[in-house]
Amino acid sequence: DLRNEKINYKVREHSLAKVPHLLVVGMREAEDGKVAIRTLGSDGQRIMTLDEAITMLTAEATAPDMRAA
Repeated sequence: DLRNEKINYKVREHSLAKVPHLLVVGMREAEDGKVAIRTLGSDGQRIMTLDEAITMLTAEATAPDMRAA
């Protein structure tokens, strides 16, 4: 979301729209190669590498019958 709005406004707007995960990349995260992930219904955020975030989101998006045992 590249609109010229404050981050708190954007987070609230996307939370009201029930977006399951918000990935936030600020200057600090970009320098470190990390992303901040906010999950709908949880407080706070988690910081993880981009690869960890991709792995987590891929696992959540995979249907249960398609997951490896």
